[in-house]
Amino acid sequence: MKVSKKQSLTEEFYNHTGMIFYAVAASDKVVRAEEIRTLKKLVKEKWVPVDTVTDEYGTDEAYKIEIAFDWLQENAPEAAWAFNEFKEYKKDHQQLFDPKINQLIWETADAIAASFSGKNKAELIMLSKLKILLT
Repeated sequence: MKVSKKQSLTEEFYNHTGMIFYAVAASDKVVRAEEIRTLKKLVKEKWVPVDTVTDEYGTDEAYKIEIAFDWLQENAPEAAWAFNEFKEYKKDHQQLFDPKINQLIWETADAIAASFSGKNKAELIMLSKLKILLT
């Protein structure tokens, strides 16, 4: 039996996706409440419907994006580190990153950057690096 791409979005995928969103939010060294609200809203509205995988408690795996983001925010690693972790994961798991997923990652990252008084220089640089990575 062939496993569909829909079924292969694992906890590890969502953890790394949380890393790229943290990298965008933290690129200017400050993660703002508006950025967190935007992330939580988009996870619920856009990411939860992507697949039907849940964990052992019945929680949609997409919420692992928020969990990873929150952990990173609490531990405050450099944004560049989180970006590189995502970049390496993507390189090793290209099959998970179809055009639909890449577009969703881009839209979420772009919305996070725009959520607090527009995009600043650090966020624009991080977004341009992400755009290159996703194409």
